[in-house]
Amino acid sequence: MSKNINFTCPKCGNNSYDVGEIRTTGGFISKVLDIQNKKFTHITCKRCKYTEFYQTESSMLGNIFDLFT
Repeated sequence: MSKNINFTCPKCGNNSYDVGEIRTTGGFISKVLDIQNKKFTHITCKRCKYTEFYQTESSMLGNIFDLFT
């Protein structure tokens, strides 16, 4: 992630973390068609592994790519 994040773990107070991204399905139709139309960024504490998820915008191009793969 290119943004500078000021993260302090609420469980252990550590400020060292990893950032990643996951995609998930939404409703019934997206599950049947295997379209992963929900996108989340996660921040995970490197010490205790506490993880927070934040929903982000999912692009139309990404959804179309998921349909064909």
